[in-house]
Amino acid sequence: MNWEQLLSLKRQGDKGKRLRVEQDDTRLGFEVDYDRIIFSSAFRSLQDKTQVIPLSKTDFVHTRLTHSLEVSVVGRSLGRLVGKKIIEKYPHLKEVHGYHMNDFGAIVAAASLAHDIGNPPFGHSGEKAIGEYFSIGKGQQYKDQLTAKEWQDLIDFEGNANGFSVLTAGRPGIEGGLRISYATLGAFMKYPKESLPKKPTAAIADKKYGFFQTDKAFFQDVASDMGLIPNKSGDNIGFERHPLAYLVEAADDICYTIIDFEDGINLGLVSEDFALEYLIKLVKDSIDTSKYKTLETKEDRISYLRALAIGSLINDAVKVFIENEGLILEGKFPFAIMDKSKYKAQMDDIIKISVKNIYQSREVIEKEIVGYQIIQTLLDKFITAFNNKFNGEASNYDTLIMKMLPEKHHLEKENLYGRLLHICHYVSLLTDGNALELFETINGRKKA
Repeated sequence: MNWEQLLSLKRQGDKGKRLRVEQDDTRLGFEVDYDRIIFSSAFRSLQDKTQVIPLSKTDFVHTRLTHSLEVSVVGRSLGRLVGKKIIEKYPHLKEVHGYHMNDFGAIVAAASLAHDIGNPPFGHSGEKAIGEYFSIGKGQQYKDQLTAKEWQDLIDFEGNANGFSVLTAGRPGIEGGLRISYATLGAFMKYPKESLPKKPTAAIADKKYGFFQTDKAFFQDVASDMGLIPNKSGDNIGFERHPLAYLVEAADDICYTIIDFEDGINLGLVSEDFALEYLIKLVKDSIDTSKYKTLETKEDRISYLRALAIGSLINDAVKVFIENEGLILEGKFPFAIMDKSKYKAQMDDIIKISVKNIYQSREVIEKEIVGYQIIQTLLDKFITAFNNKFNGEASNYDTLIMKMLPEKHHLEKENLYGRLLHICHYVSLLTDGNALELFETINGRKKA
């Protein structure tokens, strides 16, 4: 792979190349990506989607939106620091093609901003609830009518693949979705493969999948245009990662490790003593002890340690990336950046505490149980109504249910897989609050 090709400004529908030297620096294409994502309805819905604590009313607990904004800030820093090193190593990128270090930051920031845009309500349990509707729920009835890969898309419903669809899938009059640059889409694609074969290798890029069967053709177009290295054979599609996808993943890893931990501390789920014990290992080289001692509140002390910890992890992630940049370009780096960090043991320790005290807390478990019931009920009602309407068998109840479906989701889907995935996509874009309200309406619990 080569950087000139990887930094493609091309967008869906373009007939020719967009050259960096011809870009208006006051409205750079990669920054347009960021703007289009942040103004999208799918991104706005993240303000009412679970990060750790579902349906939390606590103002300092992170939602998917605040998490995504923070990941984009960390991603921008990672991209700029790496971009500076890359431009120094390959000066022709600037001298001939006009690229700047900030271009790398803009790409990683935009992709990081969008990294959770396809996640369903109620956190990762939302993905599992959709998958289990098909694998062990009422959706099992459709298995024999789908191909193996179509079925796998549904039983292993994946927020990353759904995010690619959010960014790229069009509808009448809006072709190409948000029309994001190929470079940003490449950085977004952490798992550039289809749902089968499942985990064919231990490589980090094979951990999950990155696109649905409906999006396969365009996914291949993006990957091929940027020169991503194919790594699957026969009828199976898969590629080595875009190098900047490693930085998006690192930004996410850094934020959820440190900031989820901070949420747990502020909620009282993790003691401040634990925080000091674990975070001090990340900040011992940068902490100003005299300043730390002047901070009077727990929130201020933890905030100070969090900022230093993120700084330490950013600098180490950049170091790991640059040391392995050659292998990454050759498609021979099958690891997450933070798995090779000198702070990996400390991050693992923090995550273990978070899993025990936060992710498995009673509040989280109770809300996830509620989320399962909500999501599976909505899927069943809307899939049944959508299919019955298509088959000309809609009851009056089905007609009423279809009236609850927003106008933009009233699309003709000729095949069963398309209809099932369409309803999954609709449910996935609901906020936690929207999904709960719709569930209560359908079950007759909402006051008229």
